[in-house]
Amino acid sequence: MKPRFLIIALILLVVFVGCIFIWQMIYLPVEPGSDQQMVFPIKKGEGGKAIAIKLENYGLIKYGPIFRVYILFRGASKKLQAGDYSLSPGMNIPEIVNKIALGEVIKQKITIIEGWTLRDIGWYLEGEGITGAGEFFKVVGFPMTDYSEADDLIEPKDFSQEFDFLEDKPKNIGLEGYLFPDTYEIVSGATNEEIARKILANFDKKLTPDLRKEISRQKKSIFEIVTMASLIEKEVRTIEDKKLVSGIFWERLKIGKPLESCASIAYILGVNKWRYSFDDTRIKSPYNTYLNRGLPLGPISNPGMESILAAIYPEESDYWYYLSTPEGKTIFSRTLEEHNIAKGKYLK
Repeated sequence: MKPRFLIIALILLVVFVGCIFIWQMIYLPVEPGSDQQMVFPIKKGEGGKAIAIKLENYGLIKYGPIFRVYILFRGASKKLQAGDYSLSPGMNIPEIVNKIALGEVIKQKITIIEGWTLRDIGWYLEGEGITGAGEFFKVVGFPMTDYSEADDLIEPKDFSQEFDFLEDKPKNIGLEGYLFPDTYEIVSGATNEEIARKILANFDKKLTPDLRKEISRQKKSIFEIVTMASLIEKEVRTIEDKKLVSGIFWERLKIGKPLESCASIAYILGVNKWRYSFDDTRIKSPYNTYLNRGLPLGPISNPGMESILAAIYPEESDYWYYLSTPEGKTIFSRTLEEHNIAKGKYLK
């Protein structure tokens, strides 16, 4: 009986020591108390085994197989989500698993400024290290591009099946005008499509059902409103001035008079000036509102809510002309003669 007792005691001892070992592997961090953070990437399709090996190689856990056993018993193997995570050797396995299973990936805040163009947004995202400008343009469209005449370019992603406000947007231009200015949290490693989709979803919320009904009541399209708002955004600053300029532009459209928006010339040239030369206004482009009657080919910026509202709710007036002083004040005129006098006075 004594040898059997010794064997049982030995087995129990081994089990006890094994349990202590496993408990330590699971609940004791590699470096207790460490606040060092490192970026830990998980690619789509990586399973528990690959993640366990990588965690061990990064020095975040002591023994990969213990991680695999833990997620198996926790039922977490299929809950681990791809993305970039901020992990520390001061975290134990349950803390690491919880973070990955909940998808608490690293997020970066970006802010799109009212009036920015696709060009501005693309280069901003590249500067923030989020994506390359060229790769972003492949999804949202290259600035000032008519894809019906650009055989060498692949057309941008068509999101109109996901967002009905894009249904009346011509297919031959990109998403200029629809990337709503706001602050966004971007998940580390997000694709350009995911970034664009997040921004478009915000536009979808901002353009409320009541606003869409009003646009429809006026027998206008959302595309026309966005294009008009993009001009207004770049022309004047205050909501009061925006409403007046909106009224001027819509009236000009009614009578077939060119809009003569300097903002459209700035968009073509990629340069802002206080005054544009006669030659500047003669540049052949479907965005030139001096040469062409009607709205430009598409939006020239991504307008904020004030400009969109001004485009929907213009203010009627007797004005037909306006100019902005170097200080940003808007001077309105009823006649061309008054306008020329104002130009001589304020734009010397």
